[in-house]
Amino acid sequence: MYLQKRHRILRQSPALRSMVAETILSPNDFILPLFIVEGNSIKVEISSMPDYYRFSLDETVKEVKHLWSLGLKSVLLFIKCKEEFKDNKGTEALNPNGLMQRSIRAIKNAVPEICVMTDVALDPFSTFGHDGIVENNKIVNDATVEVLAAMSVSHAAAGADVVAPSDMMDGRIGSIRKALEDNNFTETGIMSYSAKYASCFYGPFRDALDSAPGFGDKKTYQMDFANSDEAVRETLADIEEGADIVMVKPGLPYLDIVQKLKTIVHVPVSIYQVSGEYAMIKAAAQNGWLQEDKAIIETLTSMKRAGASLIATYFAKQAVEILNK
Repeated sequence: MYLQKRHRILRQSPALRSMVAETILSPNDFILPLFIVEGNSIKVEISSMPDYYRFSLDETVKEVKHLWSLGLKSVLLFIKCKEEFKDNKGTEALNPNGLMQRSIRAIKNAVPEICVMTDVALDPFSTFGHDGIVENNKIVNDATVEVLAAMSVSHAAAGADVVAPSDMMDGRIGSIRKALEDNNFTETGIMSYSAKYASCFYGPFRDALDSAPGFGDKKTYQMDFANSDEAVRETLADIEEGADIVMVKPGLPYLDIVQKLKTIVHVPVSIYQVSGEYAMIKAAAQNGWLQEDKAIIETLTSMKRAGASLIATYFAKQAVEILNK
């Protein structure tokens, strides 16, 4: 049989396959989310996220030092607020000595070079579990944005490199950028959750932070998963308002959105492989239905192949350990 072209030639060996690979994962691609709680010497596994933990601040610092030694460059901080500190105003979110602010300072003091990103949203601090201030059972936009802007300044003052608004309120990027500029935080970046969808895949995360909505759902501010053109409008608006990085969330079910945005925008596009995606891979692996390490690398590669410049993933540490083998 004569063939002018045999496509399998470049697949013959691991060396050849690696030489012609179009998509290469590296530790530089990953952002590792961290869940931080009050207390000392605490490392508690999250039941719906096997092998993932809530850390007290002292344990968080130890973990970050280890992450840096592995080559990971960035962490994204989430804090679990005590119930007695929650209200409908985000009061604790603005506390200069709050857990988030103390965590930023401690991590930057321990590993100054690491890029510290911080979650900017009210749901961990809200008695209602929503991302905004509630009035008459509605999440109000403009009053929420004022708190988010002040929250971002508070994080910047503590030393955050990048603030990451995850709330999906209208106009918050412009307000945050103005607040940062007005307070001389001209080097603080904004990674906007520009296309954050109302998804069923967030369940384990809400377990981790005890931040499930107390009534209704989040569909009046997070996006309808049936829409893609809307993601373009939201993202372009955020860039115009001053976002340095834009994000699509969740991950695997939204690779078409990543690819679509990548062809349109000229800022880094990040993606968030969310807790439900993590839990599915873990559960399938524990049941012997797939090989965990291979599933991790394949899914993360698909995200980068789709156009993601950065990947927030609970598998970041494990992925780096696999890649370093």
